[in-house]
Amino acid sequence: MKIARVEALHCDGGWRPWTFVRIETDSGLVGWGECSDNRSPYGIAGCVRDLADLLVGQDPRPIERLYWDMLRRVRQNSGGVSHKAMAGIELALWDIKAKALGVPVYELFGGPLRDRMRLYWSHCGTTRARMGTFLGTPPLRTYEDVAALGREVVAKGYTALKTNVLFLGDDNPRAHVPGFARGAGFPELNADRHVIDAIRAELAAFREGVGQGVDIMVDLNFNYKAEGFRRIAKKVEPFDLMWLEMDMYEPQALARIRQSTTTPIASLETILGRRALKPYLEAHCADVAIIDPQFNGVPEAVRMAALCDAYEVNVASHYFAGPLSAIICAHFAAVVPNLRISEYDVDEVPWKPKLLTHPPVIENGEFVLSTGPGWGTDVNEDELRAHTAKV
Repeated sequence: MKIARVEALHCDGGWRPWTFVRIETDSGLVGWGECSDNRSPYGIAGCVRDLADLLVGQDPRPIERLYWDMLRRVRQNSGGVSHKAMAGIELALWDIKAKALGVPVYELFGGPLRDRMRLYWSHCGTTRARMGTFLGTPPLRTYEDVAALGREVVAKGYTALKTNVLFLGDDNPRAHVPGFARGAGFPELNADRHVIDAIRAELAAFREGVGQGVDIMVDLNFNYKAEGFRRIAKKVEPFDLMWLEMDMYEPQALARIRQSTTTPIASLETILGRRALKPYLEAHCADVAIIDPQFNGVPEAVRMAALCDAYEVNVASHYFAGPLSAIICAHFAAVVPNLRISEYDVDEVPWKPKLLTHPPVIENGEFVLSTGPGWGTDVNEDELRAHTAKV
């Protein structure tokens, strides 16, 4: 069996593109990976093309050798786009190998420790504030709307949710994300009083809606400096969060924030590979390490989780991409012993589940693991072509 073609395909995700890697073999087997990064779709697709000549004509099954061939090509600019492109290719290779053996990918990593993974409803409220009209979801303009969404979370069987800082109550409901250059607050990234007041009001509304039986998380992303993260962490302590999530590239600063609060801290979703992860673990800067198997590939993500386990740190899977990524995250979550919980986006474009021949099965807020070969699904190429992204 030889690799005949490697291609990157973009799909319209509604407000961002999803990037899939398709690897075709001369045996007829096709493997699928995903490396969606809506901020650099051209870069990732271009890097996949840059690496394709190393793969065409090769046997797809010795994946470790092929991975190191790709690493040799990009060694001087490793990380970032090249790391994600390599992961997308590698994921498609694992799909092929597992299909050739007639087993799920997770069986190649020791088999599942669990066949159901607890999920949290991610971007809860955030997506509706930004894209509710486009999606046709109930409006999110007031804190009563937030409480109503909390009741919906419970009704749909989820036992945890994660939101972001929302500004509500005026004519412009919105997420406050200055770390991504959207709106006021950039580039100074200060968590002023109105930011803290907004997140406290939002948390009070969510708690009213979900009651005491649902865990709540808040994701602050890269939106503030260390001082702002520290102030917010102290101010939200009364809400007994499952975690407060934040991103920064300074392990010691993150460690000092964790030491300053009783609120558990989650972080590290943007950290790629064990070498980059190690300084954060040595600094003891997070209670939960968030790992993205789509951006790292499953073997490296599993090794990162094992490194976290050596430091007594639990992990959660990171998921903010297309539907195949949700499946990939489930295979990763199934095999790591120190899993805390898994991320899942509920509010999405209506064609998202149609993009897979076997979409994710969610029951009572849990992801039910597939038993099919490979990822247990293929990308529906007709649906993909019907929603090709204009990037």
